[in-house]
Amino acid sequence: MFAPDEAWSNARAYARRAAESLFSVLFPSDCRICGLPLLNVSRLPVCPECLARIHPVEGNVCSICGERVLSAYAEADDDGLRRCPACRRLDRPYERAVAYGSYDGGLRELIHLLKYNGVRPAARVLGRMLAEAWPTLEASFANETVLVVPVPLFKGKRRQRGFNQSELIAEAALKLYAANGRMQLASSLLLRVRDTHSQIGLTSHQRRENLRGAFAVARAQEVTGREVLLVDDVYTTGTTASECAKVLRRAGAAKVWVATVARTLKLASKYVDIAAGDPAVRVSEFQRFKVGA
Repeated sequence: MFAPDEAWSNARAYARRAAESLFSVLFPSDCRICGLPLLNVSRLPVCPECLARIHPVEGNVCSICGERVLSAYAEADDDGLRRCPACRRLDRPYERAVAYGSYDGGLRELIHLLKYNGVRPAARVLGRMLAEAWPTLEASFANETVLVVPVPLFKGKRRQRGFNQSELIAEAALKLYAANGRMQLASSLLLRVRDTHSQIGLTSHQRRENLRGAFAVARAQEVTGREVLLVDDVYTTGTTASECAKVLRRAGAAKVWVATVARTLKLASKYVDIAAGDPAVRVSEFQRFKVGA
């Protein structure tokens, strides 16, 4: 039950967001990415040129986590999968993770428009991008229906934001993706049971501790023996995806897959295919780029 002041504050915030959203739809001015004037009235205040410049991740990526890989790791293993050094060492709690694009430039701005500015029409475009990443995984799905589970927000943050961006993106993707009924949205299956601090600036250990015990499965009987496709807007370090996958597996999920619209690619890993024929040069160039020389 809200206190009167809190209820009034929430109502005012909701009204302000609604008014800002309506104004941006009826009176678009400039593209929210490049700043150039918009020539047509659109529900999404982004010009077609900026949308056209958002491309899928290119080059060799790890088949397990989606990270870019250097030429030394570009060859697939005997099972047909390409693995980065981390995925050769670690046993991930999920089967594979895919992402549409790199979390930078226009894609980053488009996600922020939805997530922090409440521009909900962006969810449809982001959903289309997410749906384009799904076929990479679908061939590995079992014949049974796969549960599509958005990464949840804590109830207080969801109330403040007014929506869960991962859920909106998943809904949009399912409307656009023809999977012959093999995918079923299960929005309330995974819960975030406690609030967490921002992950920005935390070490790997601190990130794991920050999320430990933050998620729970509401109805374990619905996930037991089922395959789950976990959906989020951004894959940063994989800590959130891994923690959610662990919780789902402990609840009985047969397999967990991960799909996000964007993925943060490590700076060093972007420096690919340098001197591919000379390992000594490749290593020295990698080290030079890694320290920012």
